[in-house]
Amino acid sequence: MLGNHSSATEFYLLGFPGSRELHHILFAVFFFFYSVTLMGNMVIIVIVCVDRRLQSPMYFFLGHLSALEILVTTIIVPVMLWGLLLPGMQTISLAACVTQLFLYLSLGTTEFALLGAMAVDRYVAVCNPLRYDIIMNSRTCIWVVIMSWVFGFLFQIWPVYATFQLTFCKSNVVNNFFCDRGQLLKLSCNNTLFIEFILFLMAVFVLFGSLIPTIISYSYIISTILRIPSASGRRKAFSTCASHFTCVVIGYGSCLFLYVKPKQTQAADYNRVVSLMVSVVTPFLNPFIFTLRNDKVIEALRDGAKHWCQLFRN
Repeated sequence: MLGNHSSATEFYLLGFPGSRELHHILFAVFFFFYSVTLMGNMVIIVIVCVDRRLQSPMYFFLGHLSALEILVTTIIVPVMLWGLLLPGMQTISLAACVTQLFLYLSLGTTEFALLGAMAVDRYVAVCNPLRYDIIMNSRTCIWVVIMSWVFGFLFQIWPVYATFQLTFCKSNVVNNFFCDRGQLLKLSCNNTLFIEFILFLMAVFVLFGSLIPTIISYSYIISTILRIPSASGRRKAFSTCASHFTCVVIGYGSCLFLYVKPKQTQAADYNRVVSLMVSVVTPFLNPFIFTLRNDKVIEALRDGAKHWCQLFRN
């Protein structure tokens, strides 16, 4: 506990409850998830860069999405893994806590902006294929990606600044495995109702600002697909959108539960579970989502594997 008029200069991450044996099991599980996440997303980035069949806007966006997944999970998981090996609570400095929270929120915001852009890209591809190359040209795609990254980082400056302008005098023990904003607000001796309301409105703006174009795009996409006369044509059109749609459902679903609520100081166990979904499970699943249902990616992976096998034989 801290004094009544002092503020924390460092925090202790409580991490996961349970015995040392449970922590070792969790370490092994999360280390496996993290390793597969890094390898899977790196493979996607590499094949998108080197395979000519994947030189299209959809895969250009997918490469950046994979980079975001690597960064998001790397900001959270190594710290979490280190905490699982420690016998007590994990110490994190104020500067490190600010940096972790800012990068985590900024990259998450960038990812939602990119998912919205990918939905519009799928809409143009399915509903206006003859003008697809004109509308989604390389210059447009580059600008969309740049604006997504810039928006994500600029948008989160004030929320993080406002959070750490609070005085943390109740305690410096964060009941999570990373610097969770909801748990940080619980430690403040200030009245946080106003800032929680503003944070709620900003979360609504980010999530629904990208979700609404996604819903509209998929409404037109589904309507167009249903008008295709042949079953094979419908199946082919839907296969180009299935991976992105699955990613949207998982990503938006977990973040709606985590951030779009008027009361940011949710129960610690609830925040811990949903945070795991956002920072561990979703980045782990995305490489499988975008490869197992995508014929072009599977062909590129198969050809790449054959090429490497030939190099090793020689």
